[in-house]
Amino acid sequence: MTMATVTQDLLTAEKLEQMVAEIDSGGRAPHGSISKGVLFFVPLLWSLFQLWYSSPLPFLLDFFVINDTQARSIHLAFAMFLAYTAFPTFKSSPRRYIPVQDWVLALVAAFTAAYIYLNYAGLSTRPGAPTTFDLMVSAVGIILLLEATRRALGPPLMVIGTLFIIYAFAGPHMPDVIAHKGASLIKGMSHYWLSTEGVFGVALGVSTGMVFMFVLFGSLLEKAGAGNYFIKVAFAGLGHMRGGPAKAAVLSSAMTGMISGSSIANVVTTGTFTIPLMKKVGFTPEKAGGIECASSVNGQITPPVMGAAAFLMVEYVGIPYLDVIKHAALPAFIAYAALLYIVHLEACKMGLQGLKKRHKKTLAQSLLGVVSTLVVTILIGIGTYYGLGWIKTATGEAAVYVVAVLAVLAYLALLYVACRVPELEISTDMTELPDLGPTVQAGLYFLLPVVVLMWCLTVEQLSPSLSVFWATVLLLVIVVTQRPIKGMFRRIQDEEFTFRHGLDDLITGMVAGGRNMIGIGVATAAAGIVVGTVTLTGIALVMTEFVEFISLGNMALTLIFTALFSIILGMGLPTTANYIVVSTLMAPVIVSLGAQNGLLIPLVAVHLFVFYFGVLADDTPPVGLAAFAAAGISGGDPIRTGIQGFMYDIRTAILPFVFIYNTELLMIGIGSPFHFTVVVFGAMIAMLAFASATQNYMLTRNKLWESGLLLLVAFTLFRPGFFWDMIYPELETRPAAELEQFVSDLPSGKQLRLTLKGEKTNGDEFTMVVSLAAGKKAPAEERLLTMGFGTRNEDGRVFIDNVVFNSPAQKAGIDWDQEIVSIQTLTDRPRKQWMFIPALALLALVWVSQKRRAGRSAGPQVNGPTPAVS
Repeated sequence: MTMATVTQDLLTAEKLEQMVAEIDSGGRAPHGSISKGVLFFVPLLWSLFQLWYSSPLPFLLDFFVINDTQARSIHLAFAMFLAYTAFPTFKSSPRRYIPVQDWVLALVAAFTAAYIYLNYAGLSTRPGAPTTFDLMVSAVGIILLLEATRRALGPPLMVIGTLFIIYAFAGPHMPDVIAHKGASLIKGMSHYWLSTEGVFGVALGVSTGMVFMFVLFGSLLEKAGAGNYFIKVAFAGLGHMRGGPAKAAVLSSAMTGMISGSSIANVVTTGTFTIPLMKKVGFTPEKAGGIECASSVNGQITPPVMGAAAFLMVEYVGIPYLDVIKHAALPAFIAYAALLYIVHLEACKMGLQGLKKRHKKTLAQSLLGVVSTLVVTILIGIGTYYGLGWIKTATGEAAVYVVAVLAVLAYLALLYVACRVPELEISTDMTELPDLGPTVQAGLYFLLPVVVLMWCLTVEQLSPSLSVFWATVLLLVIVVTQRPIKGMFRRIQDEEFTFRHGLDDLITGMVAGGRNMIGIGVATAAAGIVVGTVTLTGIALVMTEFVEFISLGNMALTLIFTALFSIILGMGLPTTANYIVVSTLMAPVIVSLGAQNGLLIPLVAVHLFVFYFGVLADDTPPVGLAAFAAAGISGGDPIRTGIQGFMYDIRTAILPFVFIYNTELLMIGIGSPFHFTVVVFGAMIAMLAFASATQNYMLTRNKLWESGLLLLVAFTLFRPGFFWDMIYPELETRPAAELEQFVSDLPSGKQLRLTLKGEKTNGDEFTMVVSLAAGKKAPAEERLLTMGFGTRNEDGRVFIDNVVFNSPAQKAGIDWDQEIVSIQTLTDRPRKQWMFIPALALLALVWVSQKRRAGRSAGPQVNGPTPAVS
């Protein structure tokens, strides 16, 4: 390799690092000792503060105990200070030093953000009656927050926040359809800045309490070497297959995405290694970049981090964190499985092969390796849940100490095992694949913090914040000690294997974690302006009527409108802010319109729908930043790379529509392990059929009728109830007069489905369907009150006569004087999965047709199509 080539590669790496810095952690890299020290020690101090706040130490030591609101204030103070010091004002602004005006703005911004903490006692004595100084601090704080948002995230979120503030104050002057009485300066500033309804609301609370710790966890895991380990394992396992580097890119991006909250960082982390190798085996620059872009963007839909959205859903949907993970797991799994299949089809169409293995295995050895891996994975999962669960039962309060000792012993044992094989290389080139066994063996200890995290969540049932704190504590130990212990086991005395090197890794990882949180911190705060405006003005009710008007009350059009809204907004907003804005405005609308269309949509399904399309914006031309990052590595055209990535992501785009209409994909309504198996099987085959249809290839190139049948197969497997309901109706109606008898006989835990009729605020009549869970057996009137409402009879008609505040009935949209039109009951019918049989028969027909054509072909040719067989 010539010196010019090396220089070119170094320049490319520098540009990529600069791109990630400008987007995630700040593009300013000052040379002065003071400025450099501030941008080093302030993020470090922020990380230390978050570790302290998440730990039980404040309560054990009775020192610096603060409540959630005070913690949010300090959190935002750090974020805003760093936004002004780490991000230049404009592209032309200095990057090698921090100008005086930025120092001033940073200090003032930090003071306004910390004002609630600094003056907490005084503010608590005058709620709703701010002083002149309170109002000045609030006004300046909002202005500086919007500017910090512009610097860290670009103009879109700043513009949106500004428009919502204008709307709040100029309500009487708005068009009639969105007009409201308006807010005074005192009411507006108190709402936005001095309460927990606006900037310091739920979103910032989630960023403070959970997101920071998971971002820090991911940053430390990356610094420990886990990112390189994931990439090497993916290549060792998949690199030898057709288009192997591309399949390894998908797997490594999935594993990296599980701990990363940024699709752009994911592209750069894995893409610098995977894209050159994809090009090496024959992928074009645009296809190599598109594959990496699609797989990295999908990392944000992969639990447990999900670009911070998982933690926001906990608060917005009101369900436990583990439930969010459960609902999101299957769609993410089938999305990645389909992308692997798409990559395989692309390799078959182009006649590509994989990389060479060091040692070729027989078929029996390969099967044994696959089975052994699956068995070990299952045993680890069972051991984590049941083994550690048994320890909890057997040792009681001492379980924490027992598990801590076991974790240390396991760490030392796995480090010893890792030292039995060579260290993993850190390079972006590969001439032959490493062996899978030694590669996996070299980093098994990286999985220990994940095991601790899952134990804390599932067995100890700790909060996500405390769970990730204990996992991070173990990770801190690993980062500091892995090098010297490896040096001892390998009997090597070198600077690389010292405690000092480990401490450097720890401090660097904590600084990186703090800087990576700047954008998320200001984004969640600025998005709080949108949420605050919604609660201040009641625009949510207006949005329902507006969307219903433009969609003509059609549910499918409403979903398409929401998807386009999310994608367009996501082109300018980071995923977290986009999710907060769109879910705040559109989630209640979709649930309400769904009920009016007789479709009961779980709130978590709507939130995941919004989130998915916000994620897809990262590779949607012309703005998709992940596509630009991938093109920067591949040397391809950014727009064509984005288009190619979006074409691969069509499979992800259909999933939200599917799980809105078939919530079994979200693990809702699964009754047994067999039912679960059938749902997973159907979803997998459906997604693969859809991928074959959209890629126009299965065993060979599709004919038009074959693509049509594959789409029909995918639709039937994804939504078997569509056709089954035509044969066996799912519901039957009973008269409202039978309500009392029906409620008395309803088994505990079963759903009471009612069709209601009422009037909107404008006098228009509407009907909707609601579903409420029945409590324990009791007289009908008592059971209804438990659900949250009472009834009255007038001339044989049944009306709602009472609605209990904050009850399930009120949350479902039941209101006074609505008429109960009918009761809906589930019919006793065969399971809808019987529709899988004709769908699979059609799939077999296509397979046989293509198999015959593939058999008649001349066989593999150079750069020609080959049968899709691994």
